[in-house]
Amino acid sequence: MKTNPIFWVEEEVAILDQRLLPEKVVYIRCKRYQQVVQTIKNMAIRGAPAIGIAAAMGVALGVWKLKSARRLEERFQKICQTLTNTRPTAHNLFWAIERMKKCFYSHKNSSLPELKKCLQKEAENILEEDIATNRKIGQNGKGLIKPGITVLTHCNAGALATGGYGTALGVLRAAWESGVRFKVIADETRPYLQGARLTAWELQQEGIPVTIITDSTAGYLMSQKKINLVIVGADRIAANGDTANKIGTYSLAILAKHHNIPFYVAAPFSTIDLKIANGQQIPIEKRPGKELAYLGKKCIYPQGVNALYYAFDVTPARYITGIITEKGVIEPPFKKAINRLSRRLQNG
Repeated sequence: MKTNPIFWVEEEVAILDQRLLPEKVVYIRCKRYQQVVQTIKNMAIRGAPAIGIAAAMGVALGVWKLKSARRLEERFQKICQTLTNTRPTAHNLFWAIERMKKCFYSHKNSSLPELKKCLQKEAENILEEDIATNRKIGQNGKGLIKPGITVLTHCNAGALATGGYGTALGVLRAAWESGVRFKVIADETRPYLQGARLTAWELQQEGIPVTIITDSTAGYLMSQKKINLVIVGADRIAANGDTANKIGTYSLAILAKHHNIPFYVAAPFSTIDLKIANGQQIPIEKRPGKELAYLGKKCIYPQGVNALYYAFDVTPARYITGIITEKGVIEPPFKKAINRLSRRLQNG
């Protein structure tokens, strides 16, 4: 997919408005960091890696617009905190902001123009590294995609949810690029229909055969042996392998387990939150119920009916076959494997 979901241009951050796809390709030109905050909050940009990149660029943009170094650290912390408060579940957001903080404190004694350039460069590095990371995820996972199989995916974990290549869809993209031919089934993913609108759009651009189903159709297709593999993304992974992803992922994992279908999670290692022991500690975002009630501008619920909308759920590690990262495929027991890999990375 050649459309970039986010990039720095001149003194602005350009963010592709995913709410308008596939009908329109429109970029929001953010001149102030508060506009970046709104694009994250209102779902114009979504997907854990993409949210992290947006947060990093929002931090850089906030400092870029400062006219003086007066109360610099105080204003910097306010920018970071405002972006931190946007969405609670995606770990990459917090990871990216912490990385921007390290950059700031490493260069805070520099001149303000120099500090601005350093922060901008760091945000752009996060973007570029994410694309490279996704490509490695794709290479590490593509061997799972066998000729002729049908793969189910949920929500959108493609280029639009990342810096520009994809995690779950990155695996599919890498396999397709290597000559493997297969089919994809995409859950439509209520209420924003990321599977129907975004995943299908991305796969169609790649020439990969894709069929859209309602979320509740997956179990029946599994029972009919019409799904061979499930690959999803992740918004946060606990230290024991429990994984938070788009609401409905937990149900798919249970169905896959029952039908002996491999269930894989694809995510960068930065999505793993080593400070959280298990999925019960992952904060789950609860969004306004009215987002369920509307399709576009049309309300589809009776007036006065309540709607409950959790944006994510947690899939226990026991239902996950493996976690595909840029460092390799992590297999059970996840807690030991994640700790071992983390120590190895810390030791260089």
